[in-house]
Amino acid sequence: MTSPALRADCSRCFALCCVVPAFTASSDFAIDKPAGTPCPNLRDDHRCGIHRELRSRGFPGCTVYDCFGAGQQVSQVTFSGVRAPEMQEVFPVVRDVHELLYYVTEALERFPSPELRDARDRLAGLSSETPEALLALDVAELRASVNPLLQAAGERVRAAVPGKKKDHRGAMLMGARLRGARLRGASFRGAYLIGADLRGADLRDCDLIGADLRGADLSGADLTGSVFLVQSQLDSARGDGSTRLPASLSRPAHW
Repeated sequence: MTSPALRADCSRCFALCCVVPAFTASSDFAIDKPAGTPCPNLRDDHRCGIHRELRSRGFPGCTVYDCFGAGQQVSQVTFSGVRAPEMQEVFPVVRDVHELLYYVTEALERFPSPELRDARDRLAGLSSETPEALLALDVAELRASVNPLLQAAGERVRAAVPGKKKDHRGAMLMGARLRGARLRGASFRGAYLIGADLRGADLRDCDLIGADLRGADLSGADLTGSVFLVQSQLDSARGDGSTRLPASLSRPAHW
């Protein structure tokens, strides 16, 4: 199971996700907000004033954001519980590090290897670095060094599935009609599945890293054994009580 340190704990954060990112009025956000500006719904106690009404008030984008535990790491470890302006610059870096750490940890749990263990230890060490070291970090280079390990892990999951597997890496499948499709072991790395009809689809053992599932209908779909599926992807999709999920993830309340 993934470490709790890689799951958001808003009670230990200075609401960095409500301040640092910018967002534009759209179906995901009811208003425009510049980067580095507190959301008008943010209270003085660092809590959202409309947290239980985010979807009905036009802020579904907030409900699917995942910092992978970077918020509490920056607030309580990097800056030792003291608010500082530099947090806004450090937070996105630590989030990227934690996202990679989340995926590497999952890969290591499934396929223990010295290479994955070294990558995990390196990423864990980076997340605890000083603000100066974090701001000097080349995140693109870091991703490039880790991605081959993640891709290899995804391929190992898919290789265990008999027969020919579909390759939909980076595919534009927005609104695709895939109801009941046999997609076991397919690669959906970075695929756009926005609004896709995946009702009753067999998505077992799929590689779903970076797949955009916003508005996709997963009712009755089977996602057991899938790799690199994260909670925020499920939170952005639709589903029902018959959707089968990996044991490490939870059924979203709005389903």
